[in-house]
Amino acid sequence: MALLGLLLVCPGLLRAEAGRPAHAGSAACISCHAEEGRRWQASHHALAMQVASPQRVLGDFAGVDFVDGQRRVRFFRRGDGFFIRTEGPDGRPGDFRVSHTIGVYPLQQYLLPLPGGRLQAFDVAWDARPREEGGQRWFALAAHAGARPGEALHWTGRELEWNFMCAACHTTGRVQAADPGSGRPAGHQAEIGVGCEACHGAGADHARAPRAGAGLPVLTARLRRQVFAFDGTAPIARLRGEAGAGQRTTEVCAPCHARRQQLVAAPRPEAPFLDGYTPALVEPGLYFSDGQIDDEVFEYGSFAQSAMHRAGVSCTHCHDPHDGRPRAPGNALCAQCHLPARYDVAAHHGHRAGSPGAACTACHMPTRTYMGVHVRHDHRFSVPRPAQSGRLGTPDACRACHTDKGPAWAAAALARRGRGEGREPPLAGALAAQWRGGWLGPLSLGQALELSYPGIQRASLLAGLTAGRPLPSPDVLSQAAADRDGLLRLGLARALVALPPPQALAIGTPLLDDPLRAVRIEAARSLAGRSSDPLPQPLRARLEAGMAEALQAEGVAADRPEAHVNRARLLQARGDGAAAGQALTMALRLDPAFVPALINLADLHRAAGRDGEAEGLLLRAVAAAPRSAEACHALGLLRVRQGRRAEALPLLQEAASLAPDEGRYALVVAVALMEAGRLDTAAGVLENSRQRRPDDPSLLRLLAQVESRRGRSAEAAALSEALARLTRQP
Repeated sequence: MALLGLLLVCPGLLRAEAGRPAHAGSAACISCHAEEGRRWQASHHALAMQVASPQRVLGDFAGVDFVDGQRRVRFFRRGDGFFIRTEGPDGRPGDFRVSHTIGVYPLQQYLLPLPGGRLQAFDVAWDARPREEGGQRWFALAAHAGARPGEALHWTGRELEWNFMCAACHTTGRVQAADPGSGRPAGHQAEIGVGCEACHGAGADHARAPRAGAGLPVLTARLRRQVFAFDGTAPIARLRGEAGAGQRTTEVCAPCHARRQQLVAAPRPEAPFLDGYTPALVEPGLYFSDGQIDDEVFEYGSFAQSAMHRAGVSCTHCHDPHDGRPRAPGNALCAQCHLPARYDVAAHHGHRAGSPGAACTACHMPTRTYMGVHVRHDHRFSVPRPAQSGRLGTPDACRACHTDKGPAWAAAALARRGRGEGREPPLAGALAAQWRGGWLGPLSLGQALELSYPGIQRASLLAGLTAGRPLPSPDVLSQAAADRDGLLRLGLARALVALPPPQALAIGTPLLDDPLRAVRIEAARSLAGRSSDPLPQPLRARLEAGMAEALQAEGVAADRPEAHVNRARLLQARGDGAAAGQALTMALRLDPAFVPALINLADLHRAAGRDGEAEGLLLRAVAAAPRSAEACHALGLLRVRQGRRAEALPLLQEAASLAPDEGRYALVVAVALMEAGRLDTAAGVLENSRQRRPDDPSLLRLLAQVESRRGRSAEAAALSEALARLTRQP
């Protein structure tokens, strides 16, 4: 009865969409698969979302007060219900009943219903760890500290809305939807929690006729044919079984273990990952330049960079798919494929047996903490490279334990033990150089794409291409377009915006017919509006089909203002300015202070000659977000176009100050300062930006001009020589 109570939480669950296979529900699966069901019922997957009850709520609701800055929150019971007294969407205190729990360990959050069918995840969570580890307490999620009602990060705001932020990965058979006119959530699911069919696919047909093989689960047969075994000649086990099954298995886990955009309302686990989602690539702010995790990106993006992924290892080789636990404790888990006599010895790891440093994960899976208490391992399974970390400014795994030492000490310690860093992967330096605004240093992009490095890293290099920089040859790009790795083709689709229009069309046209939806959509985004000449009808039709898919993908998140801004950009590229304006108006209906919508709508008005309306929108943007570099920059540019340069300069300077890593802001303000005759100040702005983007040729070129005008010929010559060295390709 407990399981049935978990499943039947609202009318219409377990229903089938027209033309879609029906879900049977986990209870039906367990009736035949009892052992798998027993393990699953105690898993974090099964408990990912639950109806609030005394058995499921872990937090202390015994009239407990929690003070967070100026805010006082009270957790209490009323009859059978769990309540939170806090400020509501109008800023006034109210009592909000907990409807569901989200997660179980190491923290648990609580969902509170609000009008309009919304469920909001409260921003004070329960630390479920044992008391001796610092747990059994309420704590505020740091990202939401100080947020006020009406702001996106307040618990009533969009960044804590269950429909978009939680539902797809905490339920089974979710159909993600929102009313396009109001933005109200309109989705539904077959089951709360991550049930059997979240991974195996809808199984009503299989439940009705299991012996006939109808609706067979997604993974069962393939996993039985994919094993690793030692052959007696190598210390690492090799694949024995179906090639590619490991990647396919990983793709079933990826939708909930990746930073990604969902492209269809109801993705199916049996479909390729890139047919239902667009994953984040290795980008600044999400990863470090050597591929280590930075922001909360979960596991897929790091695992896709690993040698294990390329060798065919899947998530389920290390984790039991039903209870989610590691298949063996400690180093025994790695010993499944790595001979302990070779690897679990001091000669390899250099630490006393049984000590923390002797754990495989200590060196090869460094951790970062998210949501205050959730420690997660990096799944690149990388080799520690402290010297490289010192050069690139990335975290060094050795310092996780040796906190008082630096990368140079760690590199020397490895060298003394005969454990040098080995050949340094050049792609890490290439990504770092690209992020600093420059070229790839000793490695050309063509060479990088031809090397046998992870597809996600090569895709990231491609996606980072910018116009006006050296590009790989058309042959290299055409090879990437035909590569079997969908991630590489995705990166190329994004790179099309950096190519001259004729070349972009020639190379990108085949990507409009790619078998993966994510690639088709990115290609359509990049090619839309690029050509000033009329396109042949067949190509125009293919591009229009890709644009339609892109617009449909944005409709999945119609409750989010950014989705409507993205729709507006697509519609504008299509030449439909009126529809673009409607989309931006809808974005502002969802969030009247959404800066990207205000700026884009202002740009539409400016293009139509309505400068007064554009100015009003940009003033609103600056007032709503005075620390938005984008808003200050846009208003500053408008002031320049209006001839009000004295008012423009402080705004442009403020933008450069707020976003010092954004080189274009520094370039614009430096040009404005030059025109005002303030050469010394212009030089200072450019030098400050160069501290962060030392390889940006645009900054070097402009600074050389400034120094020449200042009469500093030696400095200008040195900068010109540095520019020549930087742009000299191998």
